[in-house]
Amino acid sequence: MDKRVFKLSEVIVIIVITALLSAVVTGFISYNTLIKTKKVTYVNLTNDKDLKEFLEVYAELVTDYYKDINKKELLDSAINGMTTYLDENYTTHLSKTDTSNLLNSLSGQYQGIGIEIKEDLVINDVFESSPAKKAGLKKGDKLIKVDDEVLEGKTASEAASLIKDSKKKSVVVTVLRDNEEMKFTIELSSVNIPSVYGEVVTDTKIGYIYLNTFSNTTYTQFKDKLEDLEKKNITSLIIDVRGNGGGYLISAKQIASLFIEQGKLIYSLEDKNTKVDYKDETKEKRSYPVVILIDENSASASEILTAALVDSYGAKTVGTTSYGKGKVQQTKELKDGSLVKFTSAKWLRPNGTCIDEVGITPDIKVELEVKDGKIIDSQYNKAVDYLKNNSK
Repeated sequence: MDKRVFKLSEVIVIIVITALLSAVVTGFISYNTLIKTKKVTYVNLTNDKDLKEFLEVYAELVTDYYKDINKKELLDSAINGMTTYLDENYTTHLSKTDTSNLLNSLSGQYQGIGIEIKEDLVINDVFESSPAKKAGLKKGDKLIKVDDEVLEGKTASEAASLIKDSKKKSVVVTVLRDNEEMKFTIELSSVNIPSVYGEVVTDTKIGYIYLNTFSNTTYTQFKDKLEDLEKKNITSLIIDVRGNGGGYLISAKQIASLFIEQGKLIYSLEDKNTKVDYKDETKEKRSYPVVILIDENSASASEILTAALVDSYGAKTVGTTSYGKGKVQQTKELKDGSLVKFTSAKWLRPNGTCIDEVGITPDIKVELEVKDGKIIDSQYNKAVDYLKNNSK
């Protein structure tokens, strides 16, 4: 088996792509899709003296301040003040743009053509079954025009926006391939965002699955890939959540349930009033060895999945200590498209501990290695070696 080695430039691309998502998602784990949002009843709100005083100040400022006031911006500042007062990293007011980026990344779908673009405008990936794939775009093509808009000097984000924000049902994309300009007319449609990659490790019966987020579609993608690998007679599995900043709690719970025996604990949620245990309710389970690859950017849902499989399944961990995010958030979308996310509980791993600001310490600590300008994925290699020696 060839040891896994990355060129440093390839790793930088991976880091940049991951960072774009992690900048919005890291530290966020929502259970809105797992637990119905509680209906909040504002009892005696009209008799709240503190709120009445706030409204009086607001009214006087709007009416009597010597300059015109943007009421929307004034109220945004008040909301920002409330979240800042709580002095907690994961409670914040997200702008309309950041909210859109967050919700799009976690939906698992977006309106577009299905390509991943590097900062030099070269296509890094063409998603399977996407409009771009069907039209004939290829990895390595360089984008030079979208419709009649020349892309020289534009960022990858700007190029992507030109494609996604087109008011037409299709876009004409011009690329440079082998020093030849080529035009493709591509229909815009709903595209599934790949969040799972999998393969059988060369010359082994070890499966490998990489997760880059926990979106609405991640569980289905994971289950399909797992079953595909099992048809190839794998006898053990590596789950890679390095760089995975989190997402929906339900997705992590569903994936854990594929492995854990019915009735065993997956995690617990503890708020200021109660503690609720969440156990595996499915009949599905596995019994083969599992190794989970983690690093300092494995956060939230990644840590919930890891802790569940370690404590209730017997999985082993390889890599470096995880991020240490032991809290969960609820969200409140505002009419202007922005969003307030606030911490509403902490989660506990099956062994009863909270990993907040501590993380999960790997069973086998391994750092990545750099040799001759290339990064050797010694964590992956160690996981493969471990499973080769501990699988039937």
